[in-house]
Amino acid sequence: MNNNEVSNRRVLFGVFLILVGGIWILIKMQIIPPVVSDILISWQMLLIGIGIFSFVAGNRTAGTILIIVGSFFLIDELNFIPDFFRQIGWPLLIIGIGIALLLTHKSKSQPLIPEPSKIGMDYFDDFIIFGGKEIFISSKNFLGGKVTSIFAGAEYDLRHANLSDNGAVIDAVCIFGGSGFKVPPEWNIKNEVTTIFGAFTDKRGSTGQEMNFDPSKTLIIKGFSTFGGVEVKYN
Repeated sequence: MNNNEVSNRRVLFGVFLILVGGIWILIKMQIIPPVVSDILISWQMLLIGIGIFSFVAGNRTAGTILIIVGSFFLIDELNFIPDFFRQIGWPLLIIGIGIALLLTHKSKSQPLIPEPSKIGMDYFDDFIIFGGKEIFISSKNFLGGKVTSIFAGAEYDLRHANLSDNGAVIDAVCIFGGSGFKVPPEWNIKNEVTTIFGAFTDKRGSTGQEMNFDPSKTLIIKGFSTFGGVEVKYN
Protein backbone atom coordinates (compact mmCIF):
# COMPACT_ATOMS: atom_id res chain seq x y z
CA MET A 1 0.00 0.00 0.00
CA ASN A 2 1.57 3.30 -1.08
CA ASN A 3 1.37 6.63 0.72
CA ASN A 4 -1.40 7.95 -1.55
CA GLU A 5 -3.63 4.97 -0.72
CA VAL A 6 -3.04 5.47 3.01
CA SER A 7 -3.82 9.18 2.70
CA ASN A 8 -7.02 8.50 0.73
CA ARG A 9 -8.23 6.04 3.34
CA ARG A 10 -7.61 8.58 6.10
CA VAL A 11 -9.64 11.16 4.17
CA LEU A 12 -12.47 8.68 3.63
CA PHE A 13 -12.45 7.71 7.29
CA GLY A 14 -12.54 11.39 8.24
CA VAL A 15 -15.60 11.93 6.03
CA PHE A 16 -17.17 8.80 7.53
CA LEU A 17 -16.70 10.14 11.08
CA ILE A 18 -18.13 13.53 10.10
CA LEU A 19 -21.26 11.85 8.70
CA VAL A 20 -21.67 9.74 11.84
CA GLY A 21 -21.27 12.78 14.07
CA GLY A 22 -23.67 14.84 11.96
CA ILE A 23 -26.39 12.17 12.11
CA TRP A 24 -25.87 11.87 15.87
CA ILE A 25 -26.40 15.63 16.28
CA LEU A 26 -29.63 15.49 14.25
CA ILE A 27 -30.85 12.67 16.48
CA LYS A 28 -30.01 14.61 19.67
CA MET A 29 -31.85 17.64 18.28
CA GLN A 30 -34.84 15.37 17.60
CA ILE A 31 -34.83 16.36 13.93
CA ILE A 32 -34.70 12.70 13.00
CA PRO A 33 -37.77 10.77 14.27
CA PRO A 34 -37.18 8.19 17.05
CA VAL A 35 -38.29 5.33 14.78
CA VAL A 36 -35.58 6.21 12.28
CA SER A 37 -32.96 6.98 14.94
CA ASP A 38 -33.40 3.52 16.52
CA ILE A 39 -32.42 2.03 13.18
CA LEU A 40 -29.55 4.45 12.50
CA ILE A 41 -28.02 3.91 15.95
CA SER A 42 -27.79 0.12 15.90
CA TRP A 43 -25.11 -2.52 15.55
CA GLN A 44 -26.63 -3.52 12.21
CA MET A 45 -26.11 -0.03 10.80
CA LEU A 46 -22.58 -0.04 12.25
CA LEU A 47 -21.82 -3.11 10.13
CA ILE A 48 -23.36 -1.47 7.08
CA GLY A 49 -21.42 1.75 7.70
CA ILE A 50 -18.11 -0.09 8.07
CA GLY A 51 -19.01 -2.07 4.96
CA ILE A 52 -19.64 1.08 2.92
CA PHE A 53 -16.36 2.59 4.14
CA SER A 54 -14.45 -0.62 3.30
CA PHE A 55 -16.04 -0.79 -0.16
CA VAL A 56 -15.24 2.84 -1.00
CA ALA A 57 -11.71 2.43 0.41
CA GLY A 58 -11.07 -0.38 -2.07
CA ASN A 59 -11.79 -3.60 -0.17
CA ARG A 60 -14.90 -4.59 -2.11
CA THR A 61 -15.09 -8.15 -0.82
CA ALA A 62 -15.15 -7.17 2.86
CA GLY A 63 -17.38 -4.16 2.22
CA THR A 64 -19.99 -6.06 0.23
CA ILE A 65 -20.20 -8.93 2.72
CA LEU A 66 -20.58 -6.54 5.68
CA ILE A 67 -23.33 -4.59 3.91
CA ILE A 68 -25.18 -7.84 3.14
CA VAL A 69 -24.84 -9.20 6.70
CA GLY A 70 -25.85 -5.88 8.30
CA SER A 71 -28.86 -5.55 5.99
CA PHE A 72 -29.92 -9.12 6.75
CA PHE A 73 -30.02 -8.59 10.51
CA LEU A 74 -31.74 -5.24 10.01
CA ILE A 75 -34.79 -6.95 8.48
CA ASP A 76 -36.35 -7.66 11.89
CA GLU A 77 -36.28 -3.92 12.68
CA LEU A 78 -38.18 -2.97 9.52
CA ASN A 79 -41.91 -3.56 9.91
CA PHE A 80 -42.69 -2.92 6.25
CA ILE A 81 -40.68 -5.96 5.08
CA PRO A 82 -43.19 -8.67 3.96
CA ASP A 83 -43.23 -11.95 5.94
CA PHE A 84 -42.31 -13.84 2.78
CA PHE A 85 -38.88 -12.20 2.66
CA ARG A 86 -38.38 -12.82 6.37
CA GLN A 87 -38.96 -16.55 5.84
CA ILE A 88 -36.35 -16.78 3.08
CA GLY A 89 -33.89 -14.45 4.80
CA TRP A 90 -31.16 -17.03 5.54
CA PRO A 91 -31.13 -18.49 1.99
CA LEU A 92 -30.94 -14.96 0.62
CA LEU A 93 -28.02 -14.21 2.97
CA ILE A 94 -26.12 -17.27 1.75
CA ILE A 95 -26.85 -16.41 -1.88
CA GLY A 96 -25.78 -12.80 -1.31
CA ILE A 97 -22.45 -13.77 0.23
CA GLY A 98 -21.87 -16.23 -2.61
CA ILE A 99 -22.53 -13.58 -5.25
CA ALA A 100 -20.28 -11.13 -3.39
CA LEU A 101 -17.42 -13.63 -3.38
CA LEU A 102 -17.88 -14.34 -7.10
CA LEU A 103 -18.03 -10.70 -8.16
CA THR A 104 -15.55 -9.03 -5.84
CA HIS A 105 -12.96 -11.62 -4.79
CA LYS A 106 -10.17 -10.40 -7.06
CA SER A 107 -6.54 -9.98 -6.09
CA LYS A 108 -4.80 -6.81 -7.23
CA SER A 109 -1.25 -8.01 -6.59
CA GLN A 110 -1.85 -11.66 -7.41
CA PRO A 111 0.98 -13.17 -9.47
CA LEU A 112 0.25 -14.95 -12.71
CA ILE A 113 -1.78 -18.05 -11.87
CA PRO A 114 0.01 -21.10 -13.26
CA GLU A 115 -1.49 -23.71 -15.54
CA PRO A 116 -3.87 -26.22 -13.90
CA SER A 117 -1.14 -28.87 -13.98
CA LYS A 118 1.00 -26.67 -11.71
CA ILE A 119 -1.69 -26.08 -9.09
CA GLY A 120 -0.78 -28.05 -5.97
CA MET A 121 2.95 -27.68 -6.61
CA ASP A 122 3.79 -23.99 -6.97
CA TYR A 123 0.30 -22.62 -6.38
CA PHE A 124 -2.74 -23.79 -4.43
CA ASP A 125 -6.44 -23.00 -4.80
CA ASP A 126 -8.60 -24.43 -1.99
CA PHE A 127 -12.20 -23.99 -0.90
CA ILE A 128 -13.07 -25.60 2.45
CA ILE A 129 -16.46 -25.59 4.17
CA PHE A 130 -17.47 -27.45 7.35
CA GLY A 131 -14.19 -29.32 7.52
CA GLY A 132 -10.44 -29.14 7.88
CA LYS A 133 -7.35 -29.55 5.75
CA GLU A 134 -3.60 -29.82 6.34
CA ILE A 135 -1.25 -29.31 3.40
CA PHE A 136 2.51 -29.77 3.14
CA ILE A 137 4.15 -27.72 0.38
CA SER A 138 7.75 -28.24 -0.71
CA SER A 139 7.71 -26.18 -3.92
CA LYS A 140 11.05 -24.71 -5.03
CA ASN A 141 9.27 -21.87 -6.84
CA PHE A 142 6.32 -21.06 -4.61
CA LEU A 143 3.98 -18.45 -6.13
CA GLY A 144 1.25 -18.38 -3.49
CA GLY A 145 -2.39 -19.35 -3.70
CA LYS A 146 -5.98 -18.83 -2.62
CA VAL A 147 -7.86 -20.36 0.28
CA THR A 148 -11.47 -19.82 1.34
CA SER A 149 -12.49 -21.37 4.66
CA ILE A 150 -16.11 -21.15 5.85
CA PHE A 151 -16.87 -22.81 9.19
CA ALA A 152 -13.63 -24.66 8.52
CA GLY A 153 -9.88 -24.61 9.08
CA ALA A 154 -6.84 -24.98 6.85
CA GLU A 155 -3.16 -25.23 7.74
CA TYR A 156 -0.28 -24.97 5.28
CA ASP A 157 3.26 -26.09 6.10
CA LEU A 158 5.62 -23.98 3.96
CA ARG A 159 8.79 -24.50 5.99
CA HIS A 160 10.43 -26.56 3.24
CA ALA A 161 9.29 -24.35 0.36
CA ASN A 162 11.31 -21.73 -1.53
CA LEU A 163 9.69 -18.50 -2.68
CA SER A 164 9.77 -17.50 -6.34
CA ASP A 165 12.15 -14.72 -7.33
CA ASN A 166 9.27 -12.23 -7.13
CA GLY A 167 8.01 -13.51 -3.78
CA ALA A 168 4.50 -14.89 -3.32
CA VAL A 169 0.95 -13.77 -2.57
CA ILE A 170 -1.62 -15.72 -0.59
CA ASP A 171 -5.24 -14.59 -0.70
CA ALA A 172 -7.14 -15.90 2.34
CA VAL A 173 -10.86 -15.46 3.00
CA CYS A 174 -11.99 -16.73 6.42
CA ILE A 175 -15.64 -16.60 7.46
CA PHE A 176 -16.27 -18.29 10.80
CA GLY A 177 -13.07 -20.19 10.07
CA GLY A 178 -9.32 -19.87 10.01
CA SER A 179 -6.14 -20.38 8.01
CA GLY A 180 -2.70 -21.10 9.45
CA PHE A 181 0.68 -20.86 7.74
CA LYS A 182 3.94 -22.37 9.01
CA VAL A 183 6.80 -20.49 7.37
CA PRO A 184 10.61 -20.36 7.62
CA PRO A 185 11.82 -17.85 10.23
CA GLU A 186 13.66 -15.70 7.67
CA TRP A 187 10.61 -15.02 5.50
CA ASN A 188 9.34 -11.45 5.59
CA ILE A 189 5.54 -11.49 6.04
CA LYS A 190 3.51 -8.53 4.79
CA ASN A 191 0.03 -8.40 6.28
CA GLU A 192 -2.72 -7.03 4.01
CA VAL A 193 -5.64 -8.91 5.60
CA THR A 194 -8.77 -6.93 6.45
CA THR A 195 -10.22 -8.19 9.73
CA ILE A 196 -13.74 -7.46 10.97
CA PHE A 197 -14.43 -9.26 14.26
CA GLY A 198 -11.40 -11.36 13.34
CA ALA A 199 -7.63 -11.35 13.75
CA PHE A 200 -4.27 -11.67 12.04
CA THR A 201 -1.55 -13.11 14.30
CA ASP A 202 2.17 -13.59 13.69
CA LYS A 203 3.37 -15.95 16.43
CA ARG A 204 6.93 -16.41 15.25
CA GLY A 205 8.24 -13.94 17.81
CA SER A 206 6.78 -16.02 20.63
CA THR A 207 9.33 -18.79 20.01
CA GLY A 208 12.00 -16.76 21.79
CA GLN A 209 14.47 -16.87 18.91
CA GLU A 210 15.77 -13.73 17.21
CA MET A 211 13.90 -12.83 14.04
CA ASN A 212 16.11 -11.76 11.11
CA PHE A 213 13.81 -11.27 8.14
CA ASP A 214 15.15 -11.34 4.58
CA PRO A 215 13.47 -8.55 2.50
CA SER A 216 14.17 -10.54 -0.69
CA LYS A 217 11.93 -13.34 0.64
CA THR A 218 8.58 -11.63 1.04
CA LEU A 219 5.26 -13.39 1.38
CA ILE A 220 2.20 -11.16 1.11
CA ILE A 221 -0.89 -12.45 2.90
CA LYS A 222 -4.02 -10.56 1.95
CA GLY A 223 -7.74 -11.15 2.03
CA PHE A 224 -10.58 -10.87 4.50
CA SER A 225 -11.41 -12.40 7.88
CA THR A 226 -14.63 -12.09 9.85
CA PHE A 227 -15.37 -14.11 12.97
CA GLY A 228 -12.20 -16.01 12.14
CA GLY A 229 -8.47 -15.55 11.90
CA VAL A 230 -5.24 -15.88 9.94
CA GLU A 231 -2.19 -17.12 11.83
CA VAL A 232 1.50 -17.22 10.91
CA LYS A 233 3.88 -19.37 12.94
CA TYR A 234 7.08 -21.38 12.71
CA ASN A 235 6.24 -24.52 14.73
